Amino acid sequence: MPSSSHTDLSPELLEHMKAIRAKAIEYGLDFYEVIYEVLPFEIMNQIAAYQGFPTRYPHWRWGMEYEKLSKRDAYGLGRIYEMVINNDPCYAYLQESNAVTDQKLVMAHVYGHADFFKHNNWFSRTNRKMMDEMANHATRVRRHVERHGQDAVERFIDMCLSVEHLIDPHSIFVRRDAAAARAQAPEEEFRADLLPAKDYMDPFINPQGELERQKTEFEERRKADKQKFPARPTRDVLLFLLRHARLDDWQQDILGIIRDEAYYFAPQAMTKIMNEGWATYWHSKLMTQHFVEASEIVHYADQHSGVVHMAPGGFNPYKIGVEMFKDIERRWDRGQHGPVWDRLEGVGAKDRHDDKSMKGREKIFEVRRIYNDVSFIDEFLTEEFVERLKMYQYRKDPQSGELKVASRDFGRVKQTLLHHLTNRGDPFMYVADANYLNRGELYLAHQWTGLEVEVARAMPVLKTLARLWGRPAHLQARVSDEMWLFTAEPDDREVRKQKITAEIPEPAHHVT
Repeated sequence: MPSSSHTDLSPELLEHMKAIRAKAIEYGLDFYEVIYEVLPFEIMNQIAAYQGFPTRYPHWRWGMEYEKLSKRDAYGLGRIYEMVINNDPCYAYLQESNAVTDQKLVMAHVYGHADFFKHNNWFSRTNRKMMDEMANHATRVRRHVERHGQDAVERFIDMCLSVEHLIDPHSIFVRRDAAAARAQAPEEEFRADLLPAKDYMDPFINPQGELERQKTEFEERRKADKQKFPARPTRDVLLFLLRHARLDDWQQDILGIIRDEAYYFAPQAMTKIMNEGWATYWHSKLMTQHFVEASEIVHYADQHSGVVHMAPGGFNPYKIGVEMFKDIERRWDRGQHGPVWDRLEGVGAKDRHDDKSMKGREKIFEVRRIYNDVSFIDEFLTEEFVERLKMYQYRKDPQSGELKVASRDFGRVKQTLLHHLTNRGDPFMYVADANYLNRGELYLAHQWTGLEVEVARAMPVLKTLARLWGRPAHLQARVSDEMWLFTAEPDDREVRKQKITAEIPEPAHHVT
């Protein structure tokens, strides 16, 4: 049961908050204590620039973000209605200048987020005391600045931020201690590749010399496997650098800070559609059924429509998320799922089907607990849903400049969406060999999943990896259906490239 919330709300907003919170609990939402703070827009922009945390490590990017937000406000291009932080207690910020109707909508929205943070499995391993941890990170970085200078520390942070996406969000759910795995796994025994033969013909069909050759090859291969570094392809590049790159202590500490924060924010990127859809579902239900007064209807409708508006060819996670949760609820209320429903035939038979099972609410609570955006879209996006929301692929007409439908094919639309969501739309990269050519060079391999490497984005990252590693760094990547090897030197601004051929030595591992 959620604990009571301490706030700095006005008496009027405090009463609304208590009522909204009680109704949210009545519907089954469960969350950590929510602490509200009402802020003027300047302070709101400052905290938003820090990604919702009042204290962050010193770096120029926070100033740039604040300048961008301030200009957006000044030119009327948008404003922040709320921010909510995954923490225990959960912190939420309300903008002082918002109308009471807006504040009620935001509080209802916040309770949806708070419930999602607490119960979605992908957030289960996040640090629930990140407010304190961010302040601790800031203190540590400032200490390094005092000892090593602002310029040196800021330049190193720049390098770390350029590679902060090279983590493995799934690794926190899996124990992959390679040394322990090797120690526990039984060592493979030699088994000769024998041809079938009767006993008296066996010395001729499987001569002793051939058996010795096979055994020698096996021993050499096993010895080479033991010398592979890393033991298996490694997706968490930042962890690999922390353990094996030649970094000073202060550099290791900063890289560790960037990695910790990357893992904290990773579930938010992995569940953007679900998280915003869930919060929008609940603010819509709570407001329309309980908390919108007659005099507020027009204002609420205007604000809500702004949240869920989606132009043709656009993508709005609020709209997609809330409509999918509503679709799941409707289908499970009527039994429009599963093998029985799939077997229905005849015009309108599926639309008319209603077994009165009313399992929709139970199902959406289950979905919000288990899934992330990729599995959510993969399992619950239907052809009927795509048609209803006109989620087609569009292209701009070169002559008129108008958007026109390029494809209505459901399979193509779904796969394109999944490509953009998987790994946040970034290609999968692995450390395949950290002793390439026996020279201690770093070799990264691109795992082909249908998504090509964007060379313009990848080259600065490769140059940064070379500087962090202190030796040349290579990237094997598929570009325009051809495999290329890109090479960056630690002190060279140019990146060399060559097409991969049989003459180029292979890394320790193949990544397919």
